[in-house]
Amino acid sequence: MQKWEYATIPLIIHSTKAILDTWGDDGWELVAVIPGPDGQNLVAYLKRPKD
Repeated sequence: MQKWEYATIPLIIHSTKAILDTWGDDGWELVAVIPGPDGQNLVAYLKRPKD
């Protein structure tokens, strides 16, 4: 059975692509992007297979 590890990261609006590309290069897969607690910033949820 596949096991996963998860990460939650804040996204800065003007650097969203760069942030997600960096995490993607490390093997993280984007699960969802939702508004943060303040309603203005975004939060990304990521996962990757755990060895």
